[in-house]
Amino acid sequence: MTWQGPLERLDPYRVRVPKGYKSDMRVDGIIYATEKMIPHIVKDDAVEQLTNVASLPGVVKHALAMPDIHQGYGFPIGGVAATDFEEGGVISPGGVGYDINCGVRLLRTDLRVEEIRDCIRELVEALFRNVPSGVGSEGKIRLSGERLNRILLEGAPYAVEMGYGWEEDLEHLEEGGGMEGADPPSVSSKAKKRGAPQLGTLGAGNHFLEIQVVEEIYDERVAKAFGIEERGQVTVMIHTGSRGLGHQVCQDTINEMERFYRREGRYFYSPQFDIKLLDRELVAAPINSRPGERYLGAMRAAANFAWSNRQFITHWVRESFESVLGRKADDMGMKIIYDVAHNIGKIEEHVVDGKRMKLVVHRKGATRSFGPGRAELPQDYKDTGQPVLIPGDMGTYSYLLVGTEKAMEESFGSTCHGAGRVMSRRAAKRSFPPDAVVKELGRRGILVKAASRHVISEEAPDAYKDVSDVVDTTHGAGISIKVAKMKPLGVVKG
Repeated sequence: MTWQGPLERLDPYRVRVPKGYKSDMRVDGIIYATEKMIPHIVKDDAVEQLTNVASLPGVVKHALAMPDIHQGYGFPIGGVAATDFEEGGVISPGGVGYDINCGVRLLRTDLRVEEIRDCIRELVEALFRNVPSGVGSEGKIRLSGERLNRILLEGAPYAVEMGYGWEEDLEHLEEGGGMEGADPPSVSSKAKKRGAPQLGTLGAGNHFLEIQVVEEIYDERVAKAFGIEERGQVTVMIHTGSRGLGHQVCQDTINEMERFYRREGRYFYSPQFDIKLLDRELVAAPINSRPGERYLGAMRAAANFAWSNRQFITHWVRESFESVLGRKADDMGMKIIYDVAHNIGKIEEHVVDGKRMKLVVHRKGATRSFGPGRAELPQDYKDTGQPVLIPGDMGTYSYLLVGTEKAMEESFGSTCHGAGRVMSRRAAKRSFPPDAVVKELGRRGILVKAASRHVISEEAPDAYKDVSDVVDTTHGAGISIKVAKMKPLGVVKG
């Protein structure tokens, strides 16, 4: 359904849906988008979903949508909203999403593209062998019982303790790769059973492993601080999440919370919480309620699973490069620049209308973009701000950006997370034959290896918005600033 409601242009990069559009809206909806993007954004129910988010109990300042916005479950993908922790704020699993802590990790290397040009195929084949991918893929790590619970409780630090990675890796992971307050007992046995075989796997869909080359540097000072020193430098990007475990945590919580709601006219009402919602997909609980606390503990555990997942994959990426190039990963400078989550809920402090507040920040298909000086940042990034990682699709560029003070003031320290789909997977399969996609990418110098031919069609570049347009919008709006652009050389897809 095409959006028919008001969109007020605030500046070249933002439009507003005023809270007067619906009597239930507590705050305005703000969408980061250029005029060129609006026709795609209004094609589905994403803007209507944003207005429903703006009606959540305890929501503060405004509900936000990034330029990669499209329809999701409850929240639009690309949605950001914060609720007041102290005054009736809620947490909604629809505001985090099913793939909890789907995220991106970027490794830099000392390698130049000339050193690997003749062995790209061999590197891609090694990555494909060492990192299982695809629907139902199972990993080489099989943890259960207490060891799985430690992954859920501690995250990547436990993976490093097991020998998968370097101690210094943890310094450049959001939350150090492990959120405090994770509660493994709140994760169901079904979720654990689904997740246990999937540690160290990519999964399917838009998840990928990518060998890249730095094609452009926009800010040499910040790039150097992040370990990007010159054009032609080789990087590796990992994009995956919490697999079946996170999906089940979300579904379990939605099932539990739905029991507290009943239909009353145009509302979904919870007598226990005294909450009215406009959309059942936004089922929520007060953050200080037992269901809210239980979800927060389970969500954090799933997030830790995802950071561990990317940590195991990092280890096998390094081993793959070592086996093909005959050099130690340390000698090749294969260090982590950063790891960011883009489906997560966080308890954070932000200044709202001049007042410092404790907030429940939902980021669904959105990336944290903290500016300089925040205590949460690694010591060596405190002067620059946080690295922001924006993956493209398998045929376009990915970007390294940096967080800003303006993001802290305006977007709860948040920015976009990727290109954003403009075509459903079903439509993409009808439109883009896999052989044609592979041939076209090969013509551009990009080698693709996928576990499924269907995925090649579903993830065809033309099924997505132009990631450069998305990044240029957040750059222009000032909520994340471009540092470097990377072009894919070899891609492993699930």
